[in-house]
Amino acid sequence: MNRIIFLTHPEVAIDPSILVPDWGLSERGIERMHLFADRTRDIAWSRIFCSHERKAVEAAAIVAADRDRAPCVIEALGENDRASTGYLEKTAFEAHADRFFAHPHESIEGWERAIDAQRRIVAAVKRIDREAPFPGHLLILAHGGVAALLLAHLLGAPISRQYDQPGTGGGCFLTIHRHPLRLLKAWQPMEVLRGNGMSHAS
Repeated sequence: MNRIIFLTHPEVAIDPSILVPDWGLSERGIERMHLFADRTRDIAWSRIFCSHERKAVEAAAIVAADRDRAPCVIEALGENDRASTGYLEKTAFEAHADRFFAHPHESIEGWERAIDAQRRIVAAVKRIDREAPFPGHLLILAHGGVAALLLAHLLGAPISRQYDQPGTGGGCFLTIHRHPLRLLKAWQPMEVLRGNGMSHAS
């Protein structure tokens, strides 16, 4: 079975002095990505894709380091655009995120609307599935917010924050069937994925 593993980046180094898309992985995030790369070394990814944001690029580069091609960077895989507010401390961010999911047709203080972000991420994943080599497994490194929007679409459900990834550190994945796109399994922590046919992701 040919699959897409849609993996959210793990922990980041939060720095209020720089733009959020320029945040890199923290030491813990880097460690988790190296462990993921080691555990999945025998998966023959046909392609590895990532968003243009630094944390996703760094995560994808770790997995691709010992493979024969660099990750393909696709801007449309980026997180929902929150540039209008910039960095928000945790309480304010959570309140904004709650409103983002609860009112998908509204812009929350200039944020990209959830409905628009959903259309963008769904279109990007459909294009990847359509244009990437088939048969083959694909790895996408992206972000939790747009992944929740993608999951709602795959479930045929309204946009809701109930589909957000569990925990607080990121590094969770969706398993998606290729041709046609169909959800096989919702959120799992990256630590459970192994090679050998990805039996733990089925």
